[in-house]
Amino acid sequence: MSVHSINHAQLGFPAGKHALVRHFYSELVGLPEFGPGDGKTLRFRAGAQRIDLVPVQAWRSPVGVPHLALQVENLPGLRAKLLDAGVLLDESRALSGHLRFYVRDPAGNALEFLEPVAGQKGLA
Repeated sequence: MSVHSINHAQLGFPAGKHALVRHFYSELVGLPEFGPGDGKTLRFRAGAQRIDLVPVQAWRSPVGVPHLALQVENLPGLRAKLLDAGVLLDESRALSGHLRFYVRDPAGNALEFLEPVAGQKGLA
């Protein structure tokens, strides 16, 4: 037996906030939504993997270090788009060989966006 990859990540969001979450992930981040789902779960493609967002009635935003890290192309373009939309960025944690920042989605889930800098070595 061997593990090949992560199939999907599942995050929660407050029930009734579908439109905010859909806008953030599809319009701002640029992930394609797919599948009919169950009418409640939102599903987005992230390369060969997916991100499932599930409504939770008694939602509490996660705190601490849990986050989802997404490697992207054109991080400066994504940064500008998020800033234009009023999303707060945390750019205080540099990573050698990478451009990166953190944000919180409309539900408070922490997301890290990073892009390797060509010609520089660093940790992933």
